[in-house]
Amino acid sequence: MVKEVISTKNAPGAIGPYSQAIKKGKNIFVSGQLPVNPQTGEIPEDIKEQTKQFLNNVKAILEAAGASLEDVVKTTVFLKDLSNFSEVNEIYGEFFTENYPARCCVEVSKLPKDAGVEIEVMAILE
Repeated sequence: MVKEVISTKNAPGAIGPYSQAIKKGKNIFVSGQLPVNPQTGEIPEDIKEQTKQFLNNVKAILEAAGASLEDVVKTTVFLKDLSNFSEVNEIYGEFFTENYPARCCVEVSKLPKDAGVEIEVMAILE
């Protein structure tokens, strides 16, 4: 099985020595995505807008890999402030509406670019 690097201009580029995602066989591993607007490089101030942006980034990367949010089986959400959980969860529920992926959510002391939220996902194509 060949390891395929997934890259799209519809999501922010990697800010270090890593790929936006890797596809190996039917498995897709999306690196942690920040809520960076790929056109402007800006991060929204509001945590709900940050959540929408990073989920749109994840969606764009999955589409570049031939997948969709429906193929996601596991997510890890990193929050700078766990008191924002309900707001993030509300927007998360607008993107994942049924057959929810397994999820882990943790509070961290700091995220790159001082973002409030970051997410990584794993997807499997059928």
